[in-house]
Amino acid sequence: MTDFSHLRYTDFEHKTWADMEPYFRELEATALTADNGTSSAAAAWLRNWTLLDDAIYEVMARLYIGTSKNIADEVTDAEYTRWVTDLMPNLRQADQRLKEKFLASGLEPEGFEIPLRNMRAEAALFREANLPLQTQEEKLRNEYGKVTGAQTFIWDGQERPIPGLAPLLLHRDRAYREGAWRAAMDRQLADRDKLNDLWAKFVPLRGQMARNAGYDSYLQYAWVLRQRFDYRPQDSVRFHESVEQIAVPAAKQLAEKQRQRLGVDSLRPWDTQVDPTSDTPLRPFETEQEFVSASSAIFHKLDPQLGRWFDTMRDDDMLDLMSRKNKRPGGYCSTLPASKRPFIFMNSVGVPDNVRTLVHEAGHAFHAFEKLQLPYAQQRHVTAEFNEVASMAMELLTTPFWSREHGGYYSTSDAAKARIEHLEKIISFWPYMAVVDAFQHWAYTHEDQAVDAANCDAAWSDLWDRFMSFEDWSGLDEYKKTGWHRKLHIFTYPFYYVEYGMAQLGSVQIWANMLKDQPAALAAYKRALALGGTKGLPDLYAAAGAKFAFDVETLGEAVELIMDTIEELEGQV
Repeated sequence: MTDFSHLRYTDFEHKTWADMEPYFRELEATALTADNGTSSAAAAWLRNWTLLDDAIYEVMARLYIGTSKNIADEVTDAEYTRWVTDLMPNLRQADQRLKEKFLASGLEPEGFEIPLRNMRAEAALFREANLPLQTQEEKLRNEYGKVTGAQTFIWDGQERPIPGLAPLLLHRDRAYREGAWRAAMDRQLADRDKLNDLWAKFVPLRGQMARNAGYDSYLQYAWVLRQRFDYRPQDSVRFHESVEQIAVPAAKQLAEKQRQRLGVDSLRPWDTQVDPTSDTPLRPFETEQEFVSASSAIFHKLDPQLGRWFDTMRDDDMLDLMSRKNKRPGGYCSTLPASKRPFIFMNSVGVPDNVRTLVHEAGHAFHAFEKLQLPYAQQRHVTAEFNEVASMAMELLTTPFWSREHGGYYSTSDAAKARIEHLEKIISFWPYMAVVDAFQHWAYTHEDQAVDAANCDAAWSDLWDRFMSFEDWSGLDEYKKTGWHRKLHIFTYPFYYVEYGMAQLGSVQIWANMLKDQPAALAAYKRALALGGTKGLPDLYAAAGAKFAFDVETLGEAVELIMDTIEELEGQV
């Protein structure tokens, strides 16, 4: 068998399936026998599979990054589309054949128990009939990104991307905030028909995938697809109920505080971000250089290794942080496995949310650095329920270093304000998460109704009233009922959202540990990241010093800590 260690991702750029297929055929032709997984031949085979996957999928990742950086780049978009259309179906089939070969061998290498469980599920879920449907889905995802990425609005004589609304909502003048908010919402509403048309294609497409695989609904299919072996749909519903019982009253309490600070009759959606006690909104940085420099200092303070990793990303041009025209909205961390580098993409405009986004995505990046040390690609796959612990815990772990005395972004007083805002957002996030997840539970178990956007508008509006009643949306019905259009996960990553809520609960537990013993908490966090996907969710959470749970008691303890800390920080402002 040829040693694939010479492969580089550049070997597969602008190539056809005919160029790639021989590598897969060689792996298929290599004999595998069960011998407790200790033979050097089996290890070499797994290593070659990993090297091949790493090189090929890095090309795909770099193309997606390219389409994110500039949605007007027709050359990159065409090449990305070619990969999605012409290459990915063949790659999925070849990958399926290798999975089946490995599973048939009976090999069970050490540290492969969870990867084997995942591979068995993936192999059982695979249907050749779904390959063209997955290609269609990827094209629709890309189209959603194009539509939303092209959205700009005019305010104060300037054309602004939608993320540019964030700093405008910090303005002290309420009429100014409302005008900016409505301008941005009107621009998004202008694409209502386009997004409804996309949705009407997404829903039946996903339903057909599920039926092809033998499932009655896309919810059932997605549960296996997302490898949710440690909890059931009923547990997600129970989490919604816990949020309604615990987090919603806390969010109402915080909203009432903000209403009183503003001296208004009700809290409108353009009132939630402004600080009425300060003439100047929190401004953590002015330039990208300031942002990167302060972030580097914080990570070095937290842990020298984390600081070195962040500096490596900076030096290797693995950061694209600032908002600009024709840049896809949102933020993410992508892994370039052959280069063994993570890449952070986001849209910064100099507001506190940008700090939280960067440290969040840096948590994913640090997870990638740790996971990439594992020898086989299958060991690096971690489901989102713990992936997001890596990122959300990093948000909380960095907060003691946000002030300039630690090299951070703010004065001591402003750091306290930023931390309060961060903690308040955690409280208000849980109800929003419940809306997004409950909406998808409804949509994908009522496909015949969900294909009609009017029914989706009604379902979203009802859920909004149930979980988000602490904001006054009276007279804003068209904006409210189309809120599902503005959550990209619903369109592009279905059922990827409750994980954020579960992970947030885990991350608060890690933060609680840090308040008692910072070095021990951070060491446990890093050990858990280094496990990659070699353990199940309960074990990964336990390794990090947390409990994988969604009950009233666990959520109640987390909310109590957050509310107490907010009260303590208010004394430092």
